[in-house]
Amino acid sequence: MEKRTRVPEPTIARLATYFRCLAELSDQEVGVVSSEEIAFRAGVKASQVRKDLSYFGEFGVQGLGYPVPGLLNRVASILQLDQQHRVALVGAGNLGTALAGFPGFARWNFHILWIFDSSPAKVGQEINRVKVESMSTLPRKLPADLGILAVPGHAAEDVAKLMVASGVHALLNFTGAHLHLGPDVSVRNVDLTHELAILAYHAQRPDPAPLSE
Repeated sequence: MEKRTRVPEPTIARLATYFRCLAELSDQEVGVVSSEEIAFRAGVKASQVRKDLSYFGEFGVQGLGYPVPGLLNRVASILQLDQQHRVALVGAGNLGTALAGFPGFARWNFHILWIFDSSPAKVGQEINRVKVESMSTLPRKLPADLGILAVPGHAAEDVAKLMVASGVHALLNFTGAHLHLGPDVSVRNVDLTHELAILAYHAQRPDPAPLSE
């Protein structure tokens, strides 16, 4: 396993972006790629790509670039995307249902094996071949590696604490609520309304210039 304690968090985030870029290049059957091309696709400088990769050893050949299959596999190993990850999803509403059916998860070894909801109308239904279970049946020890929260914001904190109590210490939070959890819990927040609000601001058309008298 890679030593990750000394690696800055922004580097890990960029590494995930490089992985996506490399996967696209692999799908296009590109054999070799330069740091400049990775940087262009990732929206960073080539020197940043080289610096980020240097945390994990030496890659590629100077002047020749990086073999795409080898670098893709290496980055996948660093991010542990070459391993199977068991995922528990809480919230079987519209968003949760969409997430459960997202094919990109399985491609990179994220498998939603449990779906929980508090609504009696949802419990017992099947979503993408996974039966929705009641939150009341959430076991004390859930053998999940990751959790996804797709519940209303007012319920997010309580649900997150239940997940942590069940042994899940890595959460992807779609609720828009700020979670107050311990330092041993990793949380990534995806707030769609927040992002749309920012886009709405940037989408404003400038006021027309006043007519001169």
